[in-house]
Amino acid sequence: MAYYGKCIETVIEKLDKFTPKRDNPEQFLQAVAISLQALSPQMQSFVSEVLSGCLEYRKLLTVVVDAFYVEDGRLCLRVDRSRFMVICYLATFLLEELGFQLFCNIIKSQPVDKMCKFLRFFFNPLHLCSWIKDEWSLIYEPAHVKENWLDPLMRWQPKVQELINHLEGMSASQSSPLKTKAKVTEPKEFNLTAPRPRTIPAPEPVPVVAKPRPVPQSTYQPPKEQQQLEMVKRHNRRKAEELLLRANIEELRCAMPRSCGEPVQGSKQQLRLQFPPRIRKTPKLTFYRPDNVPVKLNTTAILREGALYQRQVEQELQRVDKLVDGAGDFSEFLEWQKKMQAKDREEQLAASECRRLQGKLSHEEAVLARQSLMQENKQRVEQQKEQMAKLMLQHAETRLREDRSRKQLVEQVIEGQKNVKAAQTKLAKGRRQTVQEVIEESRGLLRRRAQVAQEEQRRRCELISQLRALETQPTRKGKLVDLTQTPGYGLEGEMSIVELRERLALLKENQQRKEEEKRDQIIQGKRTKSQELQNTVEQISLCRAAMGRSAALRWEEKKALAAAPEAPSQDERVQQLRRRISERAAERSRQAALLHVSAPRAAGPKPRAQLEAQHWLELERSRERRLQALQQGGSGPGPARRLEAA
Repeated sequence: MAYYGKCIETVIEKLDKFTPKRDNPEQFLQAVAISLQALSPQMQSFVSEVLSGCLEYRKLLTVVVDAFYVEDGRLCLRVDRSRFMVICYLATFLLEELGFQLFCNIIKSQPVDKMCKFLRFFFNPLHLCSWIKDEWSLIYEPAHVKENWLDPLMRWQPKVQELINHLEGMSASQSSPLKTKAKVTEPKEFNLTAPRPRTIPAPEPVPVVAKPRPVPQSTYQPPKEQQQLEMVKRHNRRKAEELLLRANIEELRCAMPRSCGEPVQGSKQQLRLQFPPRIRKTPKLTFYRPDNVPVKLNTTAILREGALYQRQVEQELQRVDKLVDGAGDFSEFLEWQKKMQAKDREEQLAASECRRLQGKLSHEEAVLARQSLMQENKQRVEQQKEQMAKLMLQHAETRLREDRSRKQLVEQVIEGQKNVKAAQTKLAKGRRQTVQEVIEESRGLLRRRAQVAQEEQRRRCELISQLRALETQPTRKGKLVDLTQTPGYGLEGEMSIVELRERLALLKENQQRKEEEKRDQIIQGKRTKSQELQNTVEQISLCRAAMGRSAALRWEEKKALAAAPEAPSQDERVQQLRRRISERAAERSRQAALLHVSAPRAAGPKPRAQLEAQHWLELERSRERRLQALQQGGSGPGPARRLEAA
C-alpha cells in the first residue's frame, strides 16, 4: 500500500506545479522526466503516463472535480483537487488495464473518508447518465464518450459500490477506538494578581452658555426702503425724460450766435444728472429686458459701465462748451461722408451682381461638362462588362480545382484514422508495465513521508510548550496619572495639565473675540460698497434709457432711406456677363437636342427646370436682403440700439 501511495503522491506533487497559462505541457513533461531519474524505471513510466493523461484530459477531469466540490465536497480542502483528478483519471481510463484489485490497493493507500465521498459521487449512475454525459459530449463526440468511457464505468459500478461499503466499514472501525483513547484537555485558571481599585476622577464643570437674543420681527417684514427706492426711481425717470425732450428740441440752439449780455443757459452742475440720495440697503443689481428676463451684472461690469457713461457725459459737456465758445460745425464733413458712403454702396451692389451672374455662368458651363461626361461613362461601362465576364470564367475554373484537392485530403484523413486502433493496443500494453514499476517505487516514498511527518509533529509540540511557558510569565502594569500635579522636572513655566487646559481656553476666547471684531469691519465695508454700486446702477439705467431713445430716432431715419426705390445697375461688367449667360443657355439647349440626352434626375417629383427657377429666385431674394442691409449702413444698428433691443 505504501508503494502505491508513494506513486500517487509523486503524481499529485508534479500536477500541483503545473499552471496552464504559463507552462507548456510537452516542456513540462520533459522537465518532470528529468527530475524522476532517481526513481526506478517502473515508477518513472507510471508517473509520466498518469501525469500526461491528466494533462491531456484536463477538461474532462475538471468538469467532474468542480461539480464534486459544489455538491458533496464542500468541506473538502482545495489542496486535494489534484488528488481527486488523478483518481478520476485512473477510474475512467486505466481501470481495465490496472485491474480491479490493483485499483482497490491504490484507493486504500489514500485517505479513506475522501475516497468514499468522491467514489460515491463519481460512480453514481444518475450522475453518469445525465450531466456528466452531457458535459463530456460537448468536448468530444457523444458516441465516443458513451462507448469508450461511460459504458465501462457503468459495468464497474457494482464492484466499486462494494469497495465503497468496505471503506466505510474501515473508517467506522478506525474512528471508534480513537474516541476512547483521546485525552481531553482540562483548562486551568491563571494565577493573576488582583488589580488595585482606581480613583474616581473629578467631574469637569459644565460650561454655562449665554442665552441667545431672539430674532427681531423686522426680519420677517418687507423693508420700507424698497418702496422709497421705487418712488425715487420714478421721479428720476420722469426728470430724465423731460431733460431728453428739451435736449432734442433745443439741440441746434447751442450753435446759434448769442448777444454778449445773454447768459449761458445751464452750467456743468445743472447739466449733470441728478441721482437719488444714498440708501442703506442695496437692492438686487439687475436690469430687465423687454421680454422680462433679468440680466445680472457683477461688480466689475457695473463699475466699468458706470465709468464709461461718466466719460461720455464729460465729453458731451466739453463739446457743448466748445460750441458755446464758437467752435466749427461738422455738417459739411457729414454731407461729404454720406456721398462717399452712397458711392461705396453702389460699387458693392455692382460687385454682388457680378458674383451672382458668374455663379449662373459657371452653372451653365457645368451642365455642358456633365453632358460630355455621360458619353464617356457609357463607353467605360461597356469595357467593364467585358472584363467582368472574363473574370467570372477564371473564378469558375479555380473553384473546380479547389474541390478536387479537398476530396483528396478527405480520403487521406480517413486512411489515417484506421491506423489509430492498432497504436492504442500497443500503448495499453506499455502502460500495464509502467504501472507495476510505479507501484514498487511508491512504497519507498510513503515510508519517507511518514518519517517527515513524525519530525514535523515533534517540532510543533516543542513550539507549543514554549508558547505556553511565555503565557505564564507575569506582566507589569502602568501607574495612575494625576492631572492636577506638576511633573517636577525643574523647567521654566512648568505647569499641570489642568492649568494648561485653562490657559488654552483663555487663548481661544481672545482669538474668538478678535475674529468677531474683524467680521464686523468686513460687514461694514461690504455695506458701503453695496451703496456705491446702487448709485452706479441707477446712473447706468438713466444713461441706457437716453441712449435707447436716440438710437430709435436714428433707426427710423435709416428705414426711411431704405424704403427709397433702387435704380437699375448700368455697370458694363454686369451687362457683359448677362450676354455670356444667354449664349451658354442657347448652346446647352442645342447640344441637348442634338445628343438626345435627357435631363438628370431631380431629388423629388419636380422637373429640373422648375428647381433651377426656384434656385435662382432664392438667390435674387438674398441679393435684395444684402442690398437693404448695405443701404441701412452696412454694419447694422449701433451699440445703443442693440442694448435697447436686448
